[in-house]
Amino acid sequence: MTDTTSTNRWRTIDIVVASVIAVAFGVIFWAWGLVWSATDAAFAFFPPAQTLIYGVWLVPAVLGGLVIRKPGAALYCETVAAILSALLGSQWASIVILQGLMQGIGAELAFAAFRYRSFRLPTALLAGALTGLSAAIFDFVYWNVETDLTSYRIPYALLTVVSATVVAGVGGWALTRALANTGVLDRFPAGRERAAI
Repeated sequence: MTDTTSTNRWRTIDIVVASVIAVAFGVIFWAWGLVWSATDAAFAFFPPAQTLIYGVWLVPAVLGGLVIRKPGAALYCETVAAILSALLGSQWASIVILQGLMQGIGAELAFAAFRYRSFRLPTALLAGALTGLSAAIFDFVYWNVETDLTSYRIPYALLTVVSATVVAGVGGWALTRALANTGVLDRFPAGRERAAI
């Protein structure tokens, strides 16, 4: 019988690697905000479609959960990345911290649903979908509250979940596999299970 207390306890290397993921994506978040603004015109034909590129902001939640495999990893990576993007001067200011916290909770719920024991593609897809759903809920009640329900908010929410499932879910899983194949994750189960993830 496995001692889940010891296997769920964070090691120093877990904190270091989770922090590296979070910092890297904090910089990406800041840069992605510029990309988001630059693509406004490209989506003028149907503004909710812009959320098809939303999933990039949700990758660290899924990636952190898949790599660290400990309770709180998804939440930590997404929230710290959001904090860093705010410190770098995110155009949405400090509200992104609350947004990151909510997004991290979505992915965390997916890993918790499997008791932090499943890290295969279906789990990554669920983590992506739930982090997308939590992002969509936040945006639904904060950013988009004054927009039309049927022509904007509902399509926006649905497309956010699709983007998160594909970009964060599949992307996070693929990135974990790619990192594992380089050997940098050899001190983690994700690195020792290269053929299985």
